[in-house]
Amino acid sequence: MRRFTHFFFAFLIIAAITVGHANAQVGITSVPFLQIEPDSRGAGMGNTGVALANNASAVFWNPAGLAFQEGNQVSITHANWLPAFNADLFYDYLVGKYYIEDIGTIGAHITFLNLGEQLRTDETGLEMDRFNSYEVAAGLSYGFELSETFALGTGFRFVYSSLADGEVSGQTINPGASVGVDLSAMYKSRPFDMGVRQGTFNAGLNLSNIGPGVQYTDDAQKDPLPTVLRVGWALTMDLDQEGFNTLTFSNDISKVMARSEMVEEDGETRWQPMSVTRALFNSWSSFERVNGQETVSLNLFQQFMFGFGLEYWYNQQFALRTGYYYENPENGNREFLTFGAGIRYNIFGVDFSYLYTLEDDHPLANTMRFSVLLNF
Repeated sequence: MRRFTHFFFAFLIIAAITVGHANAQVGITSVPFLQIEPDSRGAGMGNTGVALANNASAVFWNPAGLAFQEGNQVSITHANWLPAFNADLFYDYLVGKYYIEDIGTIGAHITFLNLGEQLRTDETGLEMDRFNSYEVAAGLSYGFELSETFALGTGFRFVYSSLADGEVSGQTINPGASVGVDLSAMYKSRPFDMGVRQGTFNAGLNLSNIGPGVQYTDDAQKDPLPTVLRVGWALTMDLDQEGFNTLTFSNDISKVMARSEMVEEDGETRWQPMSVTRALFNSWSSFERVNGQETVSLNLFQQFMFGFGLEYWYNQQFALRTGYYYENPENGNREFLTFGAGIRYNIFGVDFSYLYTLEDDHPLANTMRFSVLLNF
């Protein structure tokens, strides 16, 4: 049997082809890179954005937000991923939007996660060759207004995951591929009085990555896409009558809606993704998963992920951001503070975010994202 020496890569392979031994539903999904929050603005606000979605990155957060936008924009985000591993991993996100008269705004994106170079050895430890691992997704999104305050949106993406080739435990490893669809909605209030100042209130919903599972091995086992339901709100208010200083509070609540189940075919049992409809109904119950050491049970509340954000703008030219994000220890174990800043000048913009984990030696510690925007 061939083995792979890269620790993180081995973890990905195990996650892709192993499902626990619990006699219950499991929560493992494939291609988790689709859940990485791409833009530095949202990342600096505690991973919130489903109710903001007012730039090209609405493609990720909430495609319905494109309906309220005009103008054209291109943005690219880069991050060295899991810097604590020092494993030459990086994440790039290229997104753009284009406004067409009488049609609306169309968005497009390319997401790329580089998993580095891997060393392949034989069963004796002899080095054989090296290969690169990566995951990529590309897609289109569109939002359309039903009224001045309410819009719907959708998106489509193709996903390709090349983790390895060769054999692992006697199974042939192939690249996995799938397609995902997003369905979203957004409410955007008209400006209203808040004392002597004005404010706006937004609410959003996005069900992302609806699609068939991904298959890596030569058996029929598949792992589900990371279908995620995200809901949230955002309140923006002027701090002065002239509107030079504004403050935005945001809150996102998200949940993975994918589920797998044990099925029997031709006398063999294997884990398979539930259909989208069944998963949407069944994912509201508690479920069991293997955390690497033992089987644990998560109730409904423990499956939710919470993000809170705060953003200050001066004259729509300079921004400061902060936020807080929390996941249950048995459901991802991410808890961190975020900080960020942004600058806008003429047609250019730059955003930066920094992630400070509350747990020592966490793989996400000190993650930084840089985004560059161009409006034209």
